[in-house]
Amino acid sequence: MDIRWLQDFLAVAETGNFTRAAENRNVSQAAFSRRIQSLESWLGVALIDRSVFPTRLTAEGEQFRQHAGDILRQVIDARRDVADKAALGREHIRIALPFVLATARLPHWWQAWTADQPLSSTVVLGNIHDLVTALTAGNADLMFCYLSDQQPVQLDPDRYDRLVVESDILRPYASPALLARGVGLPGTAALPAPLLMYSVGVYFARLVDLIFETASERVVGTRIMESDMSDVLRDMALAGHGIAWLPDSTVMAGASGLVALDGDMWTLPVKVVALRDRTNKRRSVARLWSLLANRPQGGRPRSSVRNASKLRPSELADRSLSVMKPGEQ
Repeated sequence: MDIRWLQDFLAVAETGNFTRAAENRNVSQAAFSRRIQSLESWLGVALIDRSVFPTRLTAEGEQFRQHAGDILRQVIDARRDVADKAALGREHIRIALPFVLATARLPHWWQAWTADQPLSSTVVLGNIHDLVTALTAGNADLMFCYLSDQQPVQLDPDRYDRLVVESDILRPYASPALLARGVGLPGTAALPAPLLMYSVGVYFARLVDLIFETASERVVGTRIMESDMSDVLRDMALAGHGIAWLPDSTVMAGASGLVALDGDMWTLPVKVVALRDRTNKRRSVARLWSLLANRPQGGRPRSSVRNASKLRPSELADRSLSVMKPGEQ
């Protein structure tokens, strides 16, 4: 029996929909159906009642559902225990998080996490879909991500715990040299704003779109580059190629000379949250979760964000030029 058959069966049992379950498992519907049929063949009973719509389990399927969950948890726990013993006495934990947090915040967190207890880790990187899939499939113990209240991620609160670890702000940044040329937001037809944007499907892309939709002024700009990674956009902004929306922590981690553009309409508060499956009873997970729960929540990393309106002309360029603020056209 393939362990994926159990994961597939539990996915369709939870969603009640073959198409949605196949999407959640990142597999074609045809392949997904074949794997369910293989499980039924292995068991010798029908698990899915195919005579009705929407999808529902047979009586045998309902009975097997609990067994499948127990078997899957036992296999995952066994794999974790073996990994722990191979970690030379260090408790091991698998962390899923986006690249932006892995570079900007994980080194700082790791220092606090390992201060009193040796710890080893496997880091799983990905977009928000990949991270949720890793957590729900049991391939990650803890998931960290940026979230906005206006763009939530839906996970069953009865199964998944959530903690706010830090707060941050997503805001537009540019180099002093670019601002010295009069470039700014919202941009004009004569001087459109050069935009460094996130690729379609990236969580931050949805947040920047939300900023544009709710701003009182329409952005007039040209897309210079798209990327999945905040670090790439940060470095392109630092080189003077355009304006990038970045979390403050990403700018701080890069030790860069970027300047935050004026205007609250262009910013969006975001939270860094941690999530875990409460059925995961491993000691290393419980210890780290307790550490996260008992530390002050919601605080931002200490920063000294430079604002364009507060810079001296000499800081913008060798010659005196004013910085265009939103609405100054």
